[in-house]
This record gives sequence, structure tokens and C-alpha cells, in this order.
Amino acid sequence: MKKIELKNLIDAAAGRRPADLVIKNCQIVNVFSGEISAGEVAISGGKIIGMGNVEYDGEKIFDAHGKFLAPGFIDAHIHIESSYISPEQLGRIIVPCGTTTIISDPHEIANVCGINGLRYMLAAAKKTKLRIITPFEDTGATLDAEDMAELIGDETFFGLGEFMNVPGIINADEKVLDKILLVHRHGKLIDGHAPNVTGKDLNAYMSAEIVGDHECRTVDEMHERIAKGMYVLIREGSACHDLKTLVKGVTSANSRRVLICSDDCQPKTILELGHVNNNLKMCVAEGIDPITAIQMATLNVAEAFRLYDRGAIKIGALADLVLLDDLKDFHVDSVWIGGELVAQNGNYLPKIFPADTSSVRGTVKVKNFSIDRLRMNLKSSRVNVIGIEPGGVVTKKFVADVKLNSSGDFVFDPARDICKVAVIERHHSTGKIGLGLLGGYGIKRGAIAVSVAHDSHNIIAAGVNNDEIFSAVNALIELEGGMVLVNGGEVIASIALPIAGLMSDLTGEELKEKLDDLHAKAHAELGISADVEPVMTLTFMSLPVIPEIKLTARGLFDYATFSLIPIEI
Repeated sequence: MKKIELKNLIDAAAGRRPADLVIKNCQIVNVFSGEISAGEVAISGGKIIGMGNVEYDGEKIFDAHGKFLAPGFIDAHIHIESSYISPEQLGRIIVPCGTTTIISDPHEIANVCGINGLRYMLAAAKKTKLRIITPFEDTGATLDAEDMAELIGDETFFGLGEFMNVPGIINADEKVLDKILLVHRHGKLIDGHAPNVTGKDLNAYMSAEIVGDHECRTVDEMHERIAKGMYVLIREGSACHDLKTLVKGVTSANSRRVLICSDDCQPKTILELGHVNNNLKMCVAEGIDPITAIQMATLNVAEAFRLYDRGAIKIGALADLVLLDDLKDFHVDSVWIGGELVAQNGNYLPKIFPADTSSVRGTVKVKNFSIDRLRMNLKSSRVNVIGIEPGGVVTKKFVADVKLNSSGDFVFDPARDICKVAVIERHHSTGKIGLGLLGGYGIKRGAIAVSVAHDSHNIIAAGVNNDEIFSAVNALIELEGGMVLVNGGEVIASIALPIAGLMSDLTGEELKEKLDDLHAKAHAELGISADVEPVMTLTFMSLPVIPEIKLTARGLFDYATFSLIPIEI
């Protein structure tokens, strides 16, 4: 800040010159004292320079009509790519929900496009009013400590994104230690990802100075992490629904170590329910004090990630503010970012000028794919099956006896809820294909193929036979990434995701409409179970760092042993 800018702020705060904006007649939510008080907030140079029961003159006056003024909400952990829309379009639909900052982990696009993917996300982030805080990612296909050193010093990166290689830390892997030490040397943070890790293993993991974890599934896990000094991120999005379970473990003593996040959130969820504001509504419905809930989505997140310039209505903070009709339903009236009115009555006000996406297109590269590659050659009909667990992305490994043909290939039985699933490598034309069996998906006809498959984002497809899967995958290749449903070998629904095979260039509303149609046909025409989200559920069936069993392009992966296992018992 220049001296003249500082002088102007002080003069405005002292009342010697008018503020840029004064929000009058509001109920100020104070996340420090836990109190609500009537007053006004004065803003100059994008920062808060006055607040309380005082009067300021302003170039602009906004009458809040007695509504509640709170700090802008911060999503503590989200993957923009999992919304299937660009950063600019995501900002357009979540800013009107009161979200002014997100901690956006870009490892989805980093795994597809490496450094170019990160650079695109940074460029796109500058095209939205939403403040996007980006951790550097450690899970990119070819990113090691040397690659990270190129960008880790950039002030744009707050640290290292969710560190999924839990065994690597626990077993003190040399390359993992190099990454951790690089981050520590730059004085930056490391976010966590440690499902089912407890006891000494958790101690070893936390010894790398991991800030928080969004993978808690039980109150006991949550309490252990908080007691040992970790922040716990309560997650509620489109795929994972942990809030109602974990919020029961929030107390007046531990609430300041609890953060709110969505992780993965689709436009349908946001446009129908809201974003962080909906999570706050759920917290209050579960008995959490409204100001405590707001702390978990503002001050707590800011402190955990060292974002000391936001997260509270305080003198000197960024003027990122949300005006709420009430503290029960959290309906948003208006939103300011840096003192600029950016959303009102559910509408995003600024114009959108999208970033160039040419460097992250054309990412579907498949070689040596034929219907013969989808055939299994099993010697035994007793097999390991990936079992879908409702309401999350955790799976169960179970054993089943299935039908085989004379060549040992799986034969779909309409009376059994088990289908074939395949993961086809799409980045380097290696020709790798992993085959497995999926239970609990409910598909009865046709096939579905998607180029979103966490976290390596190869093609994942599920269907009732090889012909249907082959047709779906070929249609997806021709689309150059996206989602495809086929029935009888014919495409019945498709959505193009040209940005790295992960994101559309449509608006959130346009994508929601197409997703609604695709979901409806997946249930009605393919018979996928009504309680299964057909796309997002499938995309997580290849995520090996989530228990218990998943499928990669290299084969079936067992989380317990952290190794590949055969399909046959």
C-alpha cells in the first residue's frame, strides 16, 4: 500500500473525508464477540474503515433495512472442476449465495494438464469477482518437488493441496519428504486427506504439519483430530453428505476448530439449495448457534489458512460482506466483494469475460482400444466386487459368485445388481485398461461413460455388456471428453466437457438443464438406482485413496493394502 492510500483510509476512518460506501441500518454479526448489534459499516479502498453505532458520510449509501450483515462466506475446500463448469461460471452462481472466497484445490486439472492446467485455473480465477485461493497440488501425474519449486514461491499459492499419499508420509517416503520440506521452507501450509487414519498413523501423518482434514466420517475421528491440533472440515456437497453426522460432535469448546466445506458441488445442488449458506442453514437446523455456524464458515477458515485479511467484520479487513434476511434460512439479499456490490436478489452483477481455454483442450488421447480389450478371462466365478455405499464415496469390498461365458468373460445377470466397469487411460495413449465389477449401481440396460474419474481422470465406463460399453466409450472419444449414455448402442444423452475433459463452457443453468436430462434418462432408460447419483457416483469409483476398493487403469486397487489385487478370489 502506498502512503497516500493509507492516508486516505485513515482520513475516511476519522471522518475527515467521506467513505466510498456506507451500509446503514444493519444488524452487524460480530464473529469475535458472538454478538449482534445495530449499526453501520463504512468502506473505503475496498476495506472496512468504520463500524458500529457511529455515523459516516459516504459517496454511496446502502440502506440494509435492519437485515443481518455478516462476513462473506469462505468454502474451506472445493474442487472447481467437479462442478463441471469453469471458474468464471462457478463464481457467477455461488457469489449470490454469499460465498466470497473459496479454497480451491486444482488437482483435478493438474492431473490432466499438469502445470498448464494450474496456469489456466489462475488465469480464469482473475476473470471472476469470487476470490479463489489456490493450493499447489502434489498429485499431478508428473509433478515432483522440482516441478513444484517453479511455482510454490508464487504468492498466488497458499501451500500444498490435500495430501492424499497418506502411506507416503507415514512411511517417510523420500520423494514425499522432499515435497513437504519444500513447502515448509517457503513457510506455507499443507492441507490434509486422511480417511480412516487414527492412532499412531494419524500422529505420523500430522507430524508433517498437516493443517486439516475433510475426510472424517465419524464423531470419534473428528474429536481425535481436534484433540491433536488439527482443524476438521465438515463436508456437505453433491457427493458427500457428512454434515448431519459430524455436526453432532460440535461443542462450544471445540467449534473454533471446525470449518465448513463442500468439496464437490454441482450446479444442480447450488442452484436448487445454495452453497455455504445452505450448509449454515443445515447447521442451525441441527441445533448449532447461528453465530457459531457463521464462525465455521468465516473466521475459523480464515485463521486456519492464514487469511487474516478476511473472515470477520473488522477494521482493516477486506470489505467482503453478505447481507442476510435472517439467521435461520440464510437467504441472501446482497453481496459485496472488496466493497463492490457484486450480487443482489440472487443475481450476479458483473459481466463475464472468460479466460482462454485453448491450452487445456484436446486432452482425450486413447490408443489401442477395441471391444476385445473389454473381455475378462477369468478362471473362477468367485470375484471381488466394488460395492457402492449410499451417501458418500466410500466403497465396500465384497465377494460374489457371477456368471461367466465359455471364455471366462463376465455375463450380466438382470437379477443381480452387478455390472462391468472399465477405466481406460486417456492422457498418454498408453493403451492401459482396467476391468472390474461394480455392485449397487443398479444399471439394467445400456452403458455410461465419463471422462471425469477421480483423481487421475481417465475414462470410466459401466454397462451391462461389452458392446454397450464399447459404444459409450467411442462416443465419448468423439466428443473429446464429457458424459455419454447409450442404450442399444445408440447415444441417448451426452454432455461435452471440452475443458480438460472435466469442465463445460456452458453456464451453470445450461449445464444443470442438460445434467437433469441425463440423470433422468440414466434412471428411467438405463435403470440406474433411484438413490444413486449416476454420474458423480461413477466418477469416484476410480479414486484409490478412499476406502475400501476402487478401479484404476492398472487394475483393481485395495485401500487396506494400498496395492493392486486380482478380480478373482
